[in-house]
Amino acid sequence: MKNNGEKMNNLQKIGGIAALIGAATNLFALVTYLTLLAPKGYGSDDPGQIVAFLADNQALMRVWYQIIFLVFGVSLIFLSLALYERLKAGSRALVQAVTTFGLIWAVLVIVIGTLSINNLSTVVKLYGENPAQAATVWLTLDSVETGLGGGGGETIVSALWFLLLSWTALRARELPRVLNYLGVVVGVAGILLVVLALPALTAVYGLGLIIWLVWLGIVMLRRSPVSAA
Repeated sequence: MKNNGEKMNNLQKIGGIAALIGAATNLFALVTYLTLLAPKGYGSDDPGQIVAFLADNQALMRVWYQIIFLVFGVSLIFLSLALYERLKAGSRALVQAVTTFGLIWAVLVIVIGTLSINNLSTVVKLYGENPAQAATVWLTLDSVETGLGGGGGETIVSALWFLLLSWTALRARELPRVLNYLGVVVGVAGILLVVLALPALTAVYGLGLIIWLVWLGIVMLRRSPVSAA
């Protein structure tokens, strides 16, 4: 029993660290975008300006994609597994559904990151040969990334994960109640973001995600189910 308890505590600590890493990657994404990328034209509506920016900042963008997608995706895998162990004493079917959504989210994030890195290389190479064609190709590739990411699949999956996880944790009386309510707010904001695409909802979802991950990480590092029992 003691060994099982120690393993449980260790997994909870890993989950807590994963949550904090996830928060850090999202905060890094936000700060970098606002301070380095958007002011230089990355958020422009002009695809020609965007591909020119990508060609001039290929190394920066490659690191940015690796951190905000690949590192975040891996952290979600460990977090999902840790949450499964924490909540599985309740409704096992619900917890399995929560874990499934969490792992699907992680896979989507990693896939989007891989596509982004590959698309970056493709567009930069083409830009050196034909800038106009590179801009056209970028529009096509970006539409695919948007469909998988913030404009569709990933956001919906993450929003459903937040809602289902928060409901499951409330029923199991695990995690602070207010943290679960915050998870519901983030989940609802994510669903409305896909439907309405309002900037205010982007802020609620993005900032809410960071705050929720930091709070969850602290809770998992400080208080495990074993020690609480």
